[in-house]
Amino acid sequence: MKIGVMSDTHGSLPYFEKALDLLNDCDVIFHIGDVLYHGPRNDLPEGYNPKGVIEKINNLDNIIITRGNCDADVDQMVIKHPIEDGYVLTEVGQVTFLLDHGYLEPKEEIIQRAKNKEANVLILGHTHVKELYMDEDLVVLNPGSTSIPKDGSHSVAVIEIEPIEGNHHQVDMDINLIDITTGQIIEL
Repeated sequence: MKIGVMSDTHGSLPYFEKALDLLNDCDVIFHIGDVLYHGPRNDLPEGYNPKGVIEKINNLDNIIITRGNCDADVDQMVIKHPIEDGYVLTEVGQVTFLLDHGYLEPKEEIIQRAKNKEANVLILGHTHVKELYMDEDLVVLNPGSTSIPKDGSHSVAVIEIEPIEGNHHQVDMDINLIDITTGQIIEL
C-alpha cells in the first residue's frame, strides 16, 4: 500500500501537477489542507490557478482532504471530494492516521489527541516546514508545502506500508519526504 501526502498547495497548478506526477502510483492521497487559496499572509504562488487545481482534484479517485485555515465553504462547492473539518482519523493498510492541518489548537494538544485515538501516524500541515520524527510511539509528519515552502524545497511525502510476512497484525512502514522539483529524497 502506498500513500501520497501533500499540503499547502495554495492554488499552484504547476506544483500541484509536479506533486501528482510523483504520487501517481499511490493508492490514496492525503491532502492536509490549504488547497486553493493562497491566504492573506502569503504571496501568490507560482502558477496560481485554483480552477486548474480544482479540475485535477476532481479527476482523482482516492483523495482525503482536511480543511486548512485558507479553505473556505465555497471551495467545497467546487471540489467534489469532502473537505473534512477538524481532523480525520482513518486506517490504511492496518496503520491508523490522524490528519490535521494543525492551526486550531497547539501542536502538543493535537499530538495528545493522536495518542488518545491510538493513531500510529499524525500528519500535520500549516507551517510549510517539513518534519518527520517520533514522539514516543507516534510518528509525526509534516510534508511541508508543495507551493510556498518556508524551508527551501517544494515537497510531498510518500508512505509505503507492507505487511510483515507471517504476521497479520504488524507492518513495515517507510516514510520519505521528496523534493518535487528534483524528485530526490530529502534528509532531515
